[in-house]
Amino acid sequence: MIEKIKMIEKYVVDVVSRLDVFLAKVLEISRNQAQLLIETSVFVNGQKPSKAGVKLQLGDVITIDRNLNSHESIVPKNIHFDIIYEDEDIIVVNKPRGLVVHPAVGHPDDTLANALAYHYQMDQEMASDENRMGIVHRIDKDTSGLLLVAKNPKAKKNLSDQIKNHQVDREYLCLAYGYFRDAKFKVVGAIARNEYDRKKMAVDVEKGKEATTHFTLVRQFKNVGLLSCKLETGRTHQIRVHLSFINHPIVGDSVYGTKKIPFADQGQVLHAYKISFTHPISGKKMVFYAPIDDYFKMCLSRVIEMD
Repeated sequence: MIEKIKMIEKYVVDVVSRLDVFLAKVLEISRNQAQLLIETSVFVNGQKPSKAGVKLQLGDVITIDRNLNSHESIVPKNIHFDIIYEDEDIIVVNKPRGLVVHPAVGHPDDTLANALAYHYQMDQEMASDENRMGIVHRIDKDTSGLLLVAKNPKAKKNLSDQIKNHQVDREYLCLAYGYFRDAKFKVVGAIARNEYDRKKMAVDVEKGKEATTHFTLVRQFKNVGLLSCKLETGRTHQIRVHLSFINHPIVGDSVYGTKKIPFADQGQVLHAYKISFTHPISGKKMVFYAPIDDYFKMCLSRVIEMD
């Protein structure tokens, strides 16, 4: 369980473990990074731990207060990203593969948020932890594609509400292993953090939050399908988890996949190619597309050659 209050995170221990091991799994960081965090920002049941390897018990409450080890504002960094559309209220970004969206342990200043801080002079309110440089949703580091960014609080509130109410349509393309019998299908499976590997998510009917993904087979190759994927909900790693759950993991996904194609070495072949929403100020219906990147093109070409 996680509760976020500005820059404070609280975790309830659900498995007996060392503190540094627990945090490394939950936060998806190395043990060295976890140990550095423990030195400045971590409390166990309200007390500073005596050492990074202290043994946790079931029910212990781990608090991470990032305010104790944070900057007053996001550090501007000159990082390239493509802009699909921009006006005085919003930006539609085509995020490159390999770029993290928000600062985190291990990525303090090399993220999309840092890039936005460099390229735009947003006021202090938009740069705050609450407004997160106007970024209203996220995609994984090794997923490329479209993201919405608000340039003022009013636009951010409206876009955030649209996402919460499932009024923003997001569609992806991916390459997934296997033969698909149905041209259209959907996967319904609640998603929660994997109880055995805290770096992963999993379908968990009892503990998970409801999640539905709609799939359309664009083309079937010999052992790989090109799929269009439409999110009905937006859970962490949703498309990757759902495809893995039905034994069709995404090509290049080292976390949820087991098979490997040698040339797919830059992460999952997954791209957010379409987004549609209502403009937060004008009320106009907006639809944008982003072409697949060179990595996706290369993988697709190699799959075609193997067909």
